[in-house]
Amino acid sequence: MTNVSSIPRPHGGKLISRFASTKKNIDGVFSIEVTNDLRNDIENIADGIFSPLEGFVGQDDFQGIVKSGRLTNGLAWTIPIILDVDDQTARQMKDAGEVMLRTGDEHFGVIDVEEIYSYDKTSVARAIYQTNDLRHPGVMKVIGLKDRLIGGNIQVLMRIPQSPIRKFRLNPFEARSEIQKRGWKTVVGFQTRNVPHVAHEMLQKTAMNIYDGLFVNPLIGKKKSGDFKDEVIVRTYETLIENYYPKSRTMFGTLHTEMRYAGPKEAIHHAIMRKNFGCSHFIIGRDHAGVGDYYNPFAAHDIFSDYPDLEIEPLFFPSFYYCNKCLSYANERNCPHGSEFREELSGTKMRKMVSCGEIPAEHLIRPEISKLIKSYKEPFVT
Repeated sequence: MTNVSSIPRPHGGKLISRFASTKKNIDGVFSIEVTNDLRNDIENIADGIFSPLEGFVGQDDFQGIVKSGRLTNGLAWTIPIILDVDDQTARQMKDAGEVMLRTGDEHFGVIDVEEIYSYDKTSVARAIYQTNDLRHPGVMKVIGLKDRLIGGNIQVLMRIPQSPIRKFRLNPFEARSEIQKRGWKTVVGFQTRNVPHVAHEMLQKTAMNIYDGLFVNPLIGKKKSGDFKDEVIVRTYETLIENYYPKSRTMFGTLHTEMRYAGPKEAIHHAIMRKNFGCSHFIIGRDHAGVGDYYNPFAAHDIFSDYPDLEIEPLFFPSFYYCNKCLSYANERNCPHGSEFREELSGTKMRKMVSCGEIPAEHLIRPEISKLIKSYKEPFVT
C-alpha cells in the first residue's frame, strides 16, 4: 500500500456537486417516484459522497463494476449506483430527455436520461454478493429490482428536509473544510452500524494515538431486521463522544445510505466514500459489511490488495478483547493469555444479549450507553 502523508484528493480528482443553480419549470414534465433510500443516494451523488459519479451509471460502467470492480476509466468502483424502472416506465422515459424525480408530490430532482438498458439479475447478484442465496438481503434486493436500468446525470433541486438524526449529516465539502480548519494531515475514518462498545472504543483510541484525527461516521439508512435503529446508534455515539473522547481530536457525522451487506466489495465502497470525506486512513474490521457466514472473515482485508491505487490506507487492527488475567483491554499482539481469559463483545453478540434482556458488564460497554439502550422499548429494526 502507498503511504499516505496528507488527506487524499477526492476519488477521481475532484468533488462532484450536482445541485441545480436555477429553478426548473416542472409543468408538463414526465416524473417518476423514487424511494426514500434512493433519494438519499441521489443526494449523496449531488453532494460528492459518490464522486466521481455524476448520476446513475450507464451500461458500460455498470458492466465494468460488475465484472472487474472498476469504471470504464479504470477508477475503482465496486457497488453499482442504479435507478431501476419497469418496462412501461422505461418506454415513457425513452424520448423524454429530462425526467423529474419525486418522493410523493415533492419534485426534488431531475435526471437527464442518456441510456436505458437491461441486465441479468442473477449474474449481478453473484458478482456483487458472491452468492445467489435468496436469504442474503442484498441478493433479495437485486432479485426484487425492476427489469430496466436508467443511466444519466442528475441534478438536485431540493434537499431532503432536516430531522433530529439528519442534522448530524456531513457532506465531503463540509468535512474537508473542518479537517482543514483543524489542521489535520491524517484522518482515520470509522464505519459503524452498531452501538459502541469498549473494544471499539479502544480500537478508535489506538488510532487516535497514531493519527491526527478520528472521523466517526455511522451509516444511517435501511438495515436488516435485528440491527440497531438509527436513532439508537446516533444517540449512543453522541453520548460516548461527549463523555469519553477529546473533542479536539474527534469529528462525528452521519452517512445516509443503506447497508448492502456486500462484504469485501462494500468495504472498498465504504473506503472510497471516506476518501471523499477527506480520510487518509480507514479502519476495516473483521467481516466488514458482512452478514451471516457468506464471506471469509478477512475477505474484506484481502480485497484491498487488488486496489493499490485507492489512495486511502486501510487499517487492519487486531480485535480487542478484555483479558481477565491482564485486567485490561488487549489484543493478540500484546497479550500472551489464552482464550479462557478473554471476554469479547462483537456487534452480533451485543445485539443478541440486548434482545434477550441482558446488558453487558461495565467493562464491556460504558454504563451511559447501557442506560440509553435500556431506555428504548424496542432498540432494533423490526
